[in-house]
Amino acid sequence: MTALREVAVVGAGAAGLHAAEALRRAGYDGRLTLVGAEDEPPYDRPPLSKHLLDGQWQPDRLALRSPDALAQLRLDLRLGAPAERLDRRTRTVHLADGHRIRCQAVILATGVRPRRLPGAVTTPRAATTPPGTGRPLPGAHVLRTLADALALREELRPGARLLVAGGGLLGAEAAATAVGLGAEVTWLVSAAAPMAAVLGAETAALLTGLHREHGVRIHRGTAAAVVERRGRAAGVRLADGSELAADAVLMAIGSEPATEWLAGSGVPLDPGGGVACDAHCAAGPGVWAAGDAASWPDPRTGRRRRLEQRTNATEQALHAARDLLAGPHGARPAYAPVPYLWTDQYGLRVQAFGSPGSADRFQLVDGSPAEHRFAAACLRRGRVTGAVGIASARALRQLRAQVAAHAPWPPATAADAPGSGPAQPANAEPTSRSTVPDQPVNGPGPGPGPR
Repeated sequence: MTALREVAVVGAGAAGLHAAEALRRAGYDGRLTLVGAEDEPPYDRPPLSKHLLDGQWQPDRLALRSPDALAQLRLDLRLGAPAERLDRRTRTVHLADGHRIRCQAVILATGVRPRRLPGAVTTPRAATTPPGTGRPLPGAHVLRTLADALALREELRPGARLLVAGGGLLGAEAAATAVGLGAEVTWLVSAAAPMAAVLGAETAALLTGLHREHGVRIHRGTAAAVVERRGRAAGVRLADGSELAADAVLMAIGSEPATEWLAGSGVPLDPGGGVACDAHCAAGPGVWAAGDAASWPDPRTGRRRRLEQRTNATEQALHAARDLLAGPHGARPAYAPVPYLWTDQYGLRVQAFGSPGSADRFQLVDGSPAEHRFAAACLRRGRVTGAVGIASARALRQLRAQVAAHAPWPPATAADAPGSGPAQPANAEPTSRSTVPDQPVNGPGPGPGPR
C-alpha cells in the first residue's frame, strides 16, 4: 500500500490498542484514529471478574497504558463515541456523536457483547437498536465492562444471594469471587460438567469440586428468563417452569460479536456474526479485523474459528497490523496462533493451550491433579491438540510446542517428552473420556450432575 496516511482502529480494548502500537512500532507515522465505545481509555478486562470485583484493585489499576504512553502514540483518540456505520466505498467510519472519520485502512476490533436473558432489559428496543440495549433491570447484571463490574461489586455484600447463570469460565470466576466476599452463591449450569468444554473433564471436575468445598451451590438447569419483582431482579425462571430466588443475577451465558454496525457495509460476516477474515486477518480491500469479533480459517484444520481470549486479542492485532502495512506484494504469512487461556479460581491459576475440551484422552505428564500441581497433554485421535496444567510451567511450556505441531503421542524420543522428575511416564496408560464418572450436583435438576 503506497502513501498510507490515514488509518482507523475501531475498538479501544486490548486488540485495538495493540494494533495501534504495532502500527507505530513498524514505522507508520500518519494519522491514527482509535475509536472506543466506552468513556475510559484502554483497560484490561480479565481482572474485572477477579481483582476488581473483589475490591483488591481499583479501576485505575486496570489501565493498559499510562497517559504518557498513550500520548506517545500520537492517537486521535475518540472515546465514548461508538461506531454506527462503515461506508467501505468511501472508507468512512460514522460515529454515534455525528463525526465521520475518513481513512485508507481500518482495523475492526469491536469485541463482543454479553448475551442477556429475556426480562433483563425493561425498555423495548427498536429493530435497529443493538441487541441487549435499553434500560437494564436493576439487579440483573452482565460482566463485560468496568461499569458492569463496579455495579455488580455493589451487590456482593455478606449474606447477599447471588445467582450466576452460565457454566463457563466467566461464571466460574465470578462465583468464586462472590463466595469469597461472603455472598451466598448459586451457580446455574446447563451442562453436566461446567467448564469441561474449555478445560477438559478432569480439570473441570477439580475446579467444580473446589466450588462445592467453598460453599457454592451448583444447580443443573437451563435459564429461561429473569424474574422481576418490585422493579428489580428477584431470581431466574428455568426452562422447566421452576424458579430460583436471588437478590441479584449475573448472566454469564455467552456473548455475540459486536458487529451489527457493519450491516450493509459489505464487510463479510460469518454465520455467528463475526467478521469473516481470510488467513491473513483481512476482510476485504482496506479492512482488517482482530480480537473477539474476528474469525479466520485455521490453517491446521481448515475450519473457521473465532477466539474470545485475551492473548489472541494481542497476537491477532499484531498480525493484522503487520499485514496491513505489508501491502498486497509483501510477505503475508497466515495467522496460526496456539490458543492460550488462563483462569484464576480459589488461589489456583489454571493455564491451557490449544483445545483441551475437545480431547478424548487426558495424558498426565507431570505432578498430580490431587496435589493441585500438574501438567497434562490433551489428545484427540492420538495427537496432542491441547495441554492444561496448574503450577507446572516447565512441562506446560514443553507441551505447547507439541500442541502447535499436533504432534503424535507418545513423543518420538525421550528427549521430546515433557515433564521432569518422577511424574507419570509419558507412555503411561492415559485416561479415556469414557472412564471419567459424572459429577453429582448439590441441588435439584434433571440428569446427572456436573470458560
